[in-house]
This record gives sequence, C-alpha cells and structure tokens, in this order.
Amino acid sequence: MEQLNAAVAPPRTAAKVNVPPAGQQTAGSVAKRLSNELMTLMMSASPGIVYAGLTFKISISFPSNYPYVPPTIRFDTPCYHPNVDIASGSICLDILQDKWSAVYSVQTILLSLQSLLGEPNNASPLNPEAAGLWADPTAFKSQMLKYYRPVGDSS
Repeated sequence: MEQLNAAVAPPRTAAKVNVPPAGQQTAGSVAKRLSNELMTLMMSASPGIVYAGLTFKISISFPSNYPYVPPTIRFDTPCYHPNVDIASGSICLDILQDKWSAVYSVQTILLSLQSLLGEPNNASPLNPEAAGLWADPTAFKSQMLKYYRPVGDSS
C-alpha cells in the first residue's frame, strides 16, 4: 500500500508563492501531465508480459465529487485482456469499484492498471475468451495481436 506523507503548513512568515487557483489551471496542462505520467509508467512495463512494447490509449474522467468516488477509466484503443471489455474498453479493477478509497492517487490507479495487465483476475473476467487463453501465453498473444491497434492507427 502506498505510504502517504502529510504536508506541513509553511510558517506564517513565508513568502507567498504565486500559484494559480485550481479553476485557472487549464485542462490541457493537467491532461498533458497525466499523459506524461501514464507514458512513463506504461513504458516501464516488465519485458516479460505479453503487452511489453505495445501502446494503448486510455481516457480518465474525473467526476465532480472526486476523490470521494473513483474516476472512470477505459481503453480508447482495443485491449484484449481478461478484465477489459473489448467492445467498450471498460476495465474491471477492484480499486475503481468496491475497493475505492479517496486516498488513491492517479499514480496508484495507473500502477494498479499496469499490474492488472500482467496479472489479471481470471475469476472475474469481462472477456471470458481472453481469460480462457491466458494460461497459454503464445495463444493469448496471437489472439491479442489480432485486436491490437497502435495509437494513432485509424484502421
């Protein structure tokens, strides 16, 4: 579990730092930062997993009452995986459902998603066919590559 450190308030004599209010931060800058974090995490994937070297596009939608409810995350590019609905991109990940906690950060979510790619929960599959093939890495990768579309490929 991720260790959280409490921030200490600066002393009253500290100089004020010019930080734009949350409402003034552009959605583009936040999206760019999250995209960079995601790419860094996904590029560090273990070379032994069937998804190594592949790139997928996901979308993250934060509800107005975040962090008290989880964001909605889905694959925008096809991802053949036991816990991903190939048609809708929906992801079955416990921390995005019944195990959600407001202390989870975006980094925690992305690390959990990365972990799920290498270690699916075959007991609760959204894609039963993928779950059945998972035990045979060669057959699984062959089927997965039939669905794979590199990011930016419109075919």
